Amino acid sequence: MKILVTGGLGFIGSHVVVELLERDYEVIVIDNLSNSSLEVLEGIHAITGKKPEFEKLDLRDKSDVQDFFKRHAAITGVIHFAASKAVGESVENPLLYYENNLNTLVYLLQELQDLPQAHFIFSSSCTVYGQAEQLPITETAPVQPAASPYGNTKQIGEEIIQDVCNIKPTLQAIALRYFNPIGAHHSSLIGELPLGTPQNLVPYITQTAIGLREQLSVYGDDYPTRDGTAIRDYIHVMDLATAHVVALERLLNHKAATNFETFNIGTGTGSTVLEVVHAFEKATGESLNYKIVARREGDVTAAYAHTAQANDVLGWKAQYSLEESLASAWEWEKKVRSKE
Repeated sequence: MKILVTGGLGFIGSHVVVELLERDYEVIVIDNLSNSSLEVLEGIHAITGKKPEFEKLDLRDKSDVQDFFKRHAAITGVIHFAASKAVGESVENPLLYYENNLNTLVYLLQELQDLPQAHFIFSSSCTVYGQAEQLPITETAPVQPAASPYGNTKQIGEEIIQDVCNIKPTLQAIALRYFNPIGAHHSSLIGELPLGTPQNLVPYITQTAIGLREQLSVYGDDYPTRDGTAIRDYIHVMDLATAHVVALERLLNHKAATNFETFNIGTGTGSTVLEVVHAFEKATGESLNYKIVARREGDVTAAYAHTAQANDVLGWKAQYSLEESLASAWEWEKKVRSKE
């Protein structure tokens, strides 16, 4: 079975590619290399002994997407990661996010909707819930107004997929609403390597610990939480990768209850920013230089998953602890910097 992974050289996509290859799927990767590197292909090859087929392609170019599907008619499933993903950046540059996250999705679905059978896994996000009224967050929680353009693109993206599924029963789709991916493959051959200044907490922590960044900024200590800092559900990227493959196989094995399903993918445990900082220090023995600064626009107070549906229906459950995830991120950071 040939599986297309868009954004497959990115942080999450590359780990999913590894999981697919290790389960003997044939994989083709599309990536425009805007936030990734061809070196990731070498890491995937070193881990699995296999190198996926790769095409450098920008999904914002409709004609290139059409041409790709003309040349690759035998694709069995699509796992769609190619998107911009930083909350703060989306507030500063909303049109980039609407173009990159929505146009690309539409162009993909236009190619998939007329196939005899199409299986589609959408990289969604807990940001679709906005600031949830109740915690932990269930899949039936009301979708609140998005707190950022990024979150809005995920809300709209799910609505687009649902609308297409309503009229195209041959399109089978699952949206995975995952929480905060962290960590790296245990080999330290692939991991999170943002270009420029990190937009997410853990790579900023590891870059601060190794001396690349002078100081970690903790955005706000006046939230109504146990230590005043925002709460998130941090999940190891390999747990997340497994969830994608399990969801894909649910579709391939015709086990989905409807042709559009949603699942929360998280650990079910919320950690404050300061708890993550201290867990990193405990897991690695490193001391972090950090300071409290003003809140960042677009951030919600707290978000962590109710995972019963993923556990019971998908048969998936997170395996890694917060400290294990942070330790793997640190090993990856050290490996990357040792090459410089």
